[in-house]
Amino acid sequence: MTWNVRVDQGLCQGSGMCAGTVPEVFALDGEHARARSEGIEPDERVLDAADICPALAITVHDGNTVIGPRRD
Repeated sequence: MTWNVRVDQGLCQGSGMCAGTVPEVFALDGEHARARSEGIEPDERVLDAADICPALAITVHDGNTVIGPRRD
């Protein structure tokens, strides 16, 4: 099982919080972050990064289901 991670470039503010939280998954390129790879092994820290993104620009998918950011 793999997760798919996407960063919406239209929403991303380039805060770098995701890259600081999970640098092996996210990279900061200029003014925006990007996922280093679309398919990743499940990792709770990736969900944390989606949760703390100030612009809510990160989505994490498990198949067709959006699992991050988590809804309270």
